[in-house]
Amino acid sequence: MPASALQTPLRFERLCLEKVWGGRALESVLGIALPGQGPIGETWEVSDRREHISRVASGQFKGSTLRDLMRDHRAALLGESRCAADGNFPLLIKLLDAREALSIQVHPHALTRKAGEETKSESWYILAATPEAKLYFGLRHGVTREQLAAHAGRRSILDCVEEHSVRAGDFVFVPAGTVHAIGGGITLIEIQENADTTHRLYDWDRPGLDGRPRALQIEDSLRVTRFGIEPPRGPFQPQLREIAPGHRTQALCHEPEFAVELHELQAARVAIHEPRAQILILLEGELTLEHTTGAESLRRGDVLVVPAACNRPELTTRTHARCLRAIAP
Repeated sequence: MPASALQTPLRFERLCLEKVWGGRALESVLGIALPGQGPIGETWEVSDRREHISRVASGQFKGSTLRDLMRDHRAALLGESRCAADGNFPLLIKLLDAREALSIQVHPHALTRKAGEETKSESWYILAATPEAKLYFGLRHGVTREQLAAHAGRRSILDCVEEHSVRAGDFVFVPAGTVHAIGGGITLIEIQENADTTHRLYDWDRPGLDGRPRALQIEDSLRVTRFGIEPPRGPFQPQLREIAPGHRTQALCHEPEFAVELHELQAARVAIHEPRAQILILLEGELTLEHTTGAESLRRGDVLVVPAACNRPELTTRTHARCLRAIAP
């Protein structure tokens, strides 16, 4: 099948992962049907990782993996987007339910990683948060490597990390090399580089799903943490502005790793052509993605990959809709 055949949006099967810190909030927050009764911490919506690979759920390419599409239709899928360092799809999209806090952790930066590690910047859009919910994000002013090392592996590490209160609708970009953790009581969308190297500094003295403490990687964490840099911007509420009748938007981040935009439509039609791969995540309402060969309907919680080769894609709604648009670098 020629590369030009990949012109229609792609919907992938949802992969649900149990995590010791997870819960069942995705059922109520986004209306997602979860399997079993266990604590689902993550759903992987778009993934080109060998351990959890996305598979097309419907349409002409049903059953194909994202790895298959990257091999056979890379130009049509990515356009001007660059692939990940290993040649795979550049972004990884997850939904997270942090019933309890995730570990305090850090991901390698291009300046701190060693061979075999992947750099990882990520971003979070908060879907729901309890009144007391916190994000742990960035080191407090003046914290040194020696101070962080002295508190690593102990709850007192919280004295080294900035705490931020959050509410639904907040957004934050987490640069690689930033010490961070998602606190308990938060449900969010994670848009990140396609990478999965994580070094833990502290895990709240709790056992994993197997009943054993999860491993810490303190020396590696200290090595990849970026000290003495300007603190990253904390969580913020988007301030949408109207750019056309019925269409309000804001660029939430525009980084070398990826861009994320928030769009709100009220009985409107919006062209979203890009010479790069993009991903749509519907937050509220109902939305239709129309293109020259058909249309795809989206409901709350749906995730759709729009290949660069998709012809004249347009978002349309007769009522109200709000969505995220992630654009691959």
